[in-house]
Formats: sequence, structure tokens, C-alpha cells
Amino acid sequence: MIKRIAQTAGFAGLIAALVLTLVQLLWVSPLILKAETYEKSEPAAVLVEEHAHEHADGAAAGHHHDAEAWEPEDGWQRIISTTGGNLVVAVGFALMLAGLFTLREPGRVSEGLFWGLAGFAVFTLAPSLGLPPEVPGTAAADLSLRQIWWIGTAAATAVGLALLVFGRHWALRIVGLALLVVPHLIGAPQPEVHSSLAPESLAHEFIIASLVTNAVFWAALGLVAAWLFRRFAPSA
Repeated sequence: MIKRIAQTAGFAGLIAALVLTLVQLLWVSPLILKAETYEKSEPAAVLVEEHAHEHADGAAAGHHHDAEAWEPEDGWQRIISTTGGNLVVAVGFALMLAGLFTLREPGRVSEGLFWGLAGFAVFTLAPSLGLPPEVPGTAAADLSLRQIWWIGTAAATAVGLALLVFGRHWALRIVGLALLVVPHLIGAPQPEVHSSLAPESLAHEFIIASLVTNAVFWAALGLVAAWLFRRFAPSA
């Protein structure tokens, strides 16, 4: 069983990571590069920071430029870094799916799509309702507060969906529905001043691109993982 999980996670993670990287290069990365041109524009950055300071009574504007911070250069260096990061994340999520398949093995490959969409809802869609994807140069709340809310939302969504789908008693399903709603009633931490160096239209396009890209990734991961898990099943 361990070998079956490892094989499924390794190959499914690799394929899904390549799909994710390809879609990112075609759609998401160009938007990030475009937003970075606004972020690196000093006159614009100064104006936004001064405006934020005026309305936040001296609070931090949420933009920080570290001249010594390393970042991959455009081209192959950025592509390799992106692919490596995607591979680590994809294999991790694939291990999670393969582990869940040992508890409830998909009867058909198509069932993997539903597992993938559930992963998309837990790790992307639900957190994005409070903390949507942001282009570079966007003011944000304290990082630790955002991480706590994100983790809590993902965990509550995962448990809530499990209770709604697998709960046999109506009370369990009510609890599951409540878990889906509670994080959003609490609300995600927000910056004192909402500001962005990039145009609003670019920020909206980036949100759509990020959500669609993640949906494609999770759909591919779920389908491939289900197919491989069934393929690697021990013969009679």
C-alpha cells in the first residue's frame, strides 16, 4: 500500500505540476510581470505610500522593497523556480489524495474529478473568498493573521464538506454547513488601507486567472491520481 501511494503521488504530482506550470506561463506569469512593472516604478510607489500614510495615521502602507532580497530573473531561472515549487506542492497534495483513496477508493477514474474539485474548494476557492489572489504591489494585512485565517478556513471547509457528503445524520450535515460559513462570518484580516500599484482591471484579471489555473490543476491532479491509484492496484 505504501508503494502504491508513493507511485501514485509521484507520477500524479509530476504531471499535475507540469500542467500547472504550463498554464501559469501562458496566463498568470505575464500578469505578474506586468504588475511588477508598476511595483518597481518608484514615483508611483511613493505616491501610493504617501496616500496610505495619510489615511492610516502613520501606519505602514503595506509595501516593502528590499534591495538585497533575491528573486529569480526572468526567463529560465524563473521557469525552473516555478516548476520546482509547483512540483513540491503537487506531490504533497497528491500524497494527501492517495491517502484518502485508501479509505475510499474511487470506483471510476471520473470520481477523481470530484476529489480534485473538493481540493480546489478547500485550498483555493474558500480562502479566496476572504483573501483573493493579489498582484505584486498590493497592500495586505499582517502575514501571520492571514496565515491563521487561511489555515482555519481550509480546515473548516475540509471538515464541512466531509460532513455534508459523508454524514449520514441530518445534524452532522447542519454542522458541516455551519463550518463552511463560520470562517467568512468571522472575516479575513484586511489592511488598514486598501491600495494597489497595479490597475484595478489587472488585479481582477489576475484573480480570475489564478482561480481558473488552480481549478485546472486540481482537476488534472484528481483525475490522474485516481487513474494511477487504480492502475497500481495489486493484482489478484
